[in-house]
Amino acid sequence: LLLAALPGFLCAAPLKTVAEFQAQTAPFHSAVTPPPFERTAAEVTAHAAAAIAEADAAIDVIVHQDVSKATFESTFVALDYATSLKGVGGRLNLISETSTSADVRAAAKKALVDIGQWGIGIDYRADLYGVLKTFAATKPTGLSVEDQRLMEFSLLDYHRAGYDLPPEVRDRVEAERKQLTTLQTQISTNINEARASLVFTKAELAGVPDSFLAQPGIKTGNDAYTVQVNVTPQRQMVEVNCSVAETRRKVVDVEYHMAQDKNAALFDQLVALRAQVARDLGYGSWDDYRIEPKMAKNGATATAFIGDLIKGIQPKFDGELAEMAAVKAKDTGDPAAKIDIYDWRYYQDQVVKQKYTIDSEALRVYFPFEHVLRGMFDIYQSIFGLKFEQLEPPYVWADGVTLWGVSDARTGEPMGMFYLDMFPREGKYNHFAEFPIQQGELRPDGIYQRPVVCLICNFPPPSKDTPSLMDLHEVTTIFHEFGHGMHAILTRAKRSRFSGTSVPRDFVEAPSQMLENWTYDKAVLDTFAADYRDPSKKIPAETLERLKVVRLATQGVFYRRQLSFAMFDLKIHGPRAAGAKVDTQAESNAVLSDVFFPVPEGSDFLAYFNHLATGYDSGYYGYSWADSIAADMDTVFLNSPGGHLDKTAGMRMRDEIYSQGDSRDIGESIEAFLGRPRSMKPFLTRLGITPQ
Repeated sequence: LLLAALPGFLCAAPLKTVAEFQAQTAPFHSAVTPPPFERTAAEVTAHAAAAIAEADAAIDVIVHQDVSKATFESTFVALDYATSLKGVGGRLNLISETSTSADVRAAAKKALVDIGQWGIGIDYRADLYGVLKTFAATKPTGLSVEDQRLMEFSLLDYHRAGYDLPPEVRDRVEAERKQLTTLQTQISTNINEARASLVFTKAELAGVPDSFLAQPGIKTGNDAYTVQVNVTPQRQMVEVNCSVAETRRKVVDVEYHMAQDKNAALFDQLVALRAQVARDLGYGSWDDYRIEPKMAKNGATATAFIGDLIKGIQPKFDGELAEMAAVKAKDTGDPAAKIDIYDWRYYQDQVVKQKYTIDSEALRVYFPFEHVLRGMFDIYQSIFGLKFEQLEPPYVWADGVTLWGVSDARTGEPMGMFYLDMFPREGKYNHFAEFPIQQGELRPDGIYQRPVVCLICNFPPPSKDTPSLMDLHEVTTIFHEFGHGMHAILTRAKRSRFSGTSVPRDFVEAPSQMLENWTYDKAVLDTFAADYRDPSKKIPAETLERLKVVRLATQGVFYRRQLSFAMFDLKIHGPRAAGAKVDTQAESNAVLSDVFFPVPEGSDFLAYFNHLATGYDSGYYGYSWADSIAADMDTVFLNSPGGHLDKTAGMRMRDEIYSQGDSRDIGESIEAFLGRPRSMKPFLTRLGITPQ
């Protein structure tokens, strides 16, 4: 699909081979290596087992050394390198979400459970802890800031694993944490495998663009159109555009029941077990345990932050709802019309069209996928001082997947590689994300292993007569996700623990959220956004100004939805008495209905909410927390001569944020980039809240 969509862009000249790209690393004492992707279930199982065995052997060397002669490199550094598994975990995570073989995906999921449980077991090796603790007691001097952090964080891991507790409690926590890994993987698998489709007539899809109805797989019979509810772009196409309320209601109802049959009980078990682990470890709640190493430090701080935003944005939310309700009242003839959960996307779009005369679907003609991708590449290459080259991949897991090399534009130093997997298919991860495959790290032989990542997206595929056309939200999404890729690839951190996006979860989204502002800047858009039918036509300045107004005008609904997710996450992971009944469906639905809109009766949104199974548990607040930082960081570009295209600001971003990873305190990195202390004022202003 990608090759078909981008004929000139991708196929204009013979591609450089990976070997040719790798040859550039020689002067820089680094290596960049495409992953040896497993292609069968047997290979997945064997390679995972081999990686664990190799790591165990390396850890045995640490344990059996003469402690009196131990060094920082032979202890903490050796452990960091061993537990990175040379990227096997990242590779299998990608395979589990993208392989075209169900058997391979299942084997990768099983292998990830094994790796996760092995990693937990490492936390409970008393012999290993003894060596680390003994060496740390010598108070080694001359360590870099990064290495001092490695020692401190590694020792904190043992405290958080329960090493200060009686052995019987520690053993129980180890078993519980392994059970958590199994539950989380099963929930995630159920979400990825959940399928739901609805068949409508064309009349029932009134308002949905003909270009969508003509896409492959949509028209499935005589006046029969099949919408895959589990595919986000298809679902939202109906929710935003369909004028038939009953059709929207059916789609949203199915969305809110996805995976409920398999995951409702599992989420209850998961949350109850998390609470038990927290109690066993001496924490007041799971959110206190999870947030301790992050910027917010505890659940109370995160909850207060979200609660204050909910209150602060209430007037704006109410105003936006009133505008939507007025349009619905006119449509239905009911002066008391209220906005339901299946209405908000549609009537928000109607308000935008009627009040601001912007048709979001009509704007798609300005965003053909190939132009967006090429334009984004040009911008990121320019501001971050990079060069991207398409490479001939040794292997790809699906048609249309491409491989790219990233190098420093000035020195030619290879920085890493990224894969692009851009369009939906059966069995593939159905949202948008950046997947780290190989972390950057300094190997024991003194060679720096450069990172490899993959962008997984699900943009509208091209049709026979029309290229893939994106809406502005989708353009913003790829700018965001590719920002994560840059964060990972441009790292200079020596230790895998601190490499690239391995930063506190309540900061990790900030650099990418900042880059979302690029897609509302005319200077940026004019470099690539043009009507694919007549490239001389750019988005009119007045249209873009209205888009900026619309962005502010829809922040109330957008953030109340985000804040509802954050608050129910903190609610279900807050303090719980031992033995108390856990009903995550009731608890999460109550918060969602109170903060956003009442959910469909009997539904269980949480059952299909993968974030809380895959690392964002007690962490969804981090999107808003990071957004406040992103708005502040954006002022550096806004106040620079070149604005969002300013190369000096871009290189400062690369040097102070991207290259650092978590090798120093993230607060120091933020202030080094800003050149001043942090401020909430830009974020509150963007939300339409008057700063106090």
